[in-house]
Amino acid sequence: MGETVGRAATPRESAQAWESLFRAQVALMRRFTHEDVWGDLSVREYDVLFTLSRCEGRAARLRDLGAESLLTQPSLSRLVERLELRGLVVRSPATDDGRGVVVTLTDEGAREQRAIGRRHVEQIHRLVGGALDAEELATLRRLTDTLRARQASIP
Repeated sequence: MGETVGRAATPRESAQAWESLFRAQVALMRRFTHEDVWGDLSVREYDVLFTLSRCEGRAARLRDLGAESLLTQPSLSRLVERLELRGLVVRSPATDDGRGVVVTLTDEGAREQRAIGRRHVEQIHRLVGGALDAEELATLRRLTDTLRARQASIP
């Protein structure tokens, strides 16, 4: 199993912690989704633009974008097609593999992502920073980073 320190959790403790994390995420996502910071984009469309903005060259293979999202490959492909029609991304064949597709954030897509991103950061600060102090935020980040990193070592 994953590397832990201290007493191993019981199944009940694990389930209670997961439910608490999940419910907090759902409550925040509902607030994020219903507040008017997204302009003409959906939260999922913004997430694709944000993910691309963090990639080297503002580009990623479609399958790598899929690994970062909860969307199925067909749903992600359709979403990327919509973004391309709006001029926010371009699709091109992968140079190392003719079957692969690379998605690149356009200058217009980058401008849109930054504008929405500024509003979203203010929203995050209000909803998350308004509920937790700096020490609690640091603890939350440490715990969620650890939880994500240790998944690779758990069968």
